[in-house]
Amino acid sequence: MNYRRRRIPGGSFFFTVTTQDRQPLLVDHYDRLLCSLTQVQSRFPFELDAWVVLPDHLHTMWTLPPGDTDYSLRWMRLKSLFSRGLEGGLVSASKARKRERGIWQRRFWEHAIRDEADWMAHLDFIHYDPVKHGFASRPGDWAFSTFLTWMDLGHYPADWGRQAPVYDLPVGME
Repeated sequence: MNYRRRRIPGGSFFFTVTTQDRQPLLVDHYDRLLCSLTQVQSRFPFELDAWVVLPDHLHTMWTLPPGDTDYSLRWMRLKSLFSRGLEGGLVSASKARKRERGIWQRRFWEHAIRDEADWMAHLDFIHYDPVKHGFASRPGDWAFSTFLTWMDLGHYPADWGRQAPVYDLPVGME
């Protein structure tokens, strides 16, 4: 299939990336994931605006450098680095041909951030997700997130997220 991806040089993007068959690997291997992200970021720079890592998926917002549109390369490298050395899941013949290990779903979901209100809505979505999924009673209790960084910057009060925030997200995103 030929997917159409938005190519906005220097753009900000929201991503959702999921493990294959919702395998709960990411929190157990958080240090590996963070190391993979750091390695990709050092070779192919981008700004990590926010993220949350749950056992079987993650959400993140990135801003690419001016003139750069290639977030797909960054995801390919990050997934590959993370997967090396991990025992994979069941692999189909087509995945084996592409040297996939059965760790990640093949693709990812991306959304080009339209404006500041859209950016803020996605920032809230990312940080509230552990509460939504029942992993924490408030965002500050979840260690695998940038929430505390944003709280320290004054963006959130410490008790933010005890009640669900109101999002203005694209249809199908909720």
